[in-house]
Formats: sequence, structure tokens, C-alpha cells
Amino acid sequence: MIQQCLTGCSWCSKSQKTFAAVRLAFRKFLPMFDRVLVERLAAETMSKGGIMLPEKAQGKVLQATVVAVGPGSINKSGALQPVCVKVGDSVLLPEYGGTKVLLDDKDYFLFRDADILGKYEN
Repeated sequence: MIQQCLTGCSWCSKSQKTFAAVRLAFRKFLPMFDRVLVERLAAETMSKGGIMLPEKAQGKVLQATVVAVGPGSINKSGALQPVCVKVGDSVLLPEYGGTKVLLDDKDYFLFRDADILGKYEN
């Protein structure tokens, strides 16, 4: 079942309970201008050989999923320049940067649209 997020983008199909919890969390926070709110993927805790990796050995995860987007920025002519990504896209992030945001005990990161390095095709 396809749901609609608060910004009007199609939402990936998930359970009704998860969608309701996310919707309530983002009722409190929506990105402004060309900002994009992302959730980083979890780091690998086990090697391919089955060895548990300590936190220091785990690499920084640069892949994330877009959970909310702002409406866009205003260009020099006064027109609205929309954001290049939409909710549900998988994106590649820079190693450093972004602002950490804590919503409902989960860590999210806020990036500018121009800071996102790329988008993965589904």
C-alpha cells in the first residue's frame, strides 16, 4: 500500500504503525528551504567471515535514506528551485558534515540538497 508523506511525495510501502509513528515525529519537524532530512543506514557489525567488529573498526556509513525534504530554495529570479531528491530515495552522503537531529530517540541528519553527493537507482 502506498502512503503519502507530509510533503506530498509517495512513501515506500511500510506497515501502518510505522508510518503513523514517523508521521507524528515529522509533524514536529519539517526541513526548511533546500534542506534534506536523512536516516543513515546501520553500520556492519559483522565481517563477511562472521567475525564481530568493534565500533572503532566499523566504517562510517555514507549511505542514507531520505525521510523528509524541504520545498526548495529561491533562485535569483525569485522562482522556487525544487530539491533534487524525494522521500524514500537512497543517497550517498559526504563523510563529514550535516547536522544531527534527534527525533523520537532516533538519530537523523540534516543536509543541504547541494551537499548530497549522489542518488542510488532503485
